[in-house]
Amino acid sequence: MLEVPLWLWGAFAVTVVVSLAVDLLSHRTAHVIHFKEAAAWSGLWVSLALIFGAVVFLVLGTTAGTEYTTAWLLEKSLSVDNLFVFAVIFAYFKVPRAYQHRVLFFGVIGALIFRGIFLSLGVAVVSRFTAVLFVFAAVLFYSAYKLLKDEEESFDPGGSFAVRMLRKIVPVRDEYAGAKFFVKEAGKRMATPLLAVVAAIEAADLVFAVDSVPAVLAVSDDAFIVYTSNAFAILGLRALYFMLAGLLDRFHYLSKGLAIILAFIGVKLILQASHKMISPDIPEIPSLISLAVIVVVLAGSVVLSLRRPAPAGAGEGADTQEAGSATAEEPSSPAVPEPPTGPPDRDPGP
Repeated sequence: MLEVPLWLWGAFAVTVVVSLAVDLLSHRTAHVIHFKEAAAWSGLWVSLALIFGAVVFLVLGTTAGTEYTTAWLLEKSLSVDNLFVFAVIFAYFKVPRAYQHRVLFFGVIGALIFRGIFLSLGVAVVSRFTAVLFVFAAVLFYSAYKLLKDEEESFDPGGSFAVRMLRKIVPVRDEYAGAKFFVKEAGKRMATPLLAVVAAIEAADLVFAVDSVPAVLAVSDDAFIVYTSNAFAILGLRALYFMLAGLLDRFHYLSKGLAIILAFIGVKLILQASHKMISPDIPEIPSLISLAVIVVVLAGSVVLSLRRPAPAGAGEGADTQEAGSATAEEPSSPAVPEPPTGPPDRDPGP
């Protein structure tokens, strides 16, 4: 484990808190996030992540810096798949575009908390039971297989466990009430559909953690590296969503690229576990090579997607996004229907 100075942990915490505060104050008035604004924020989050990475290089050394950069880029690439699910959730609940940033803001807060818990548990388990790396590798191979074969099951945002539990805890009204999460009706406290959307977003992130946590633990088993890299990737997810909204279907080869990356990381995990448990003669894949593979595969997927556009009619993702963000006004139709009859066909993960 790295000997991380306390001030570096403090610098990370201050950076995250101040950034979130500035973000919240900048968007305290609900409004539609357009491409130019989203691109500016996305650039800011990427810059913060890279600057922090440079500090890691200088303070903790080249190996730690390379691991941080690799883990951040890996999580950033895997989180792109979340964007498709965001589009499905927003379309299902008919979330006005002006309120989508507020939903994702609180979704990020929850993701930071839950990822911290899962990564802490993952680091603790890996440090004591190296054999669990073989299990993590199997999970990644299975995820890669599903991405390559396009084996997707229907994803029902309204029927997710989190949303069902929310309905049992507090009544959920059918109509939105601006950007509010709770309102009082006849003296009774009720949740608005916006809170149900946050619950659906959190549930989706928990599912994605099944892939991302084992993947990042293949890069490093140090708590500081894995959590800070994940945090900076998650922080920039909202801006990336608004920047790419409506364009997601153009990157149709990205899922194949992610499958290759997951399979590669699975191989890395097997070699890593075999090196520790079977024989030190079994080679491990250096972090620098992992970083190079991720960069090359991602770049290749994007370039190939742009050079070979998807056939006409294949861009259902964009249609789903546009359906969910077509209006910035409050919808008049019920936004939280009871058990739906036609859920969107998108699966956030295994």
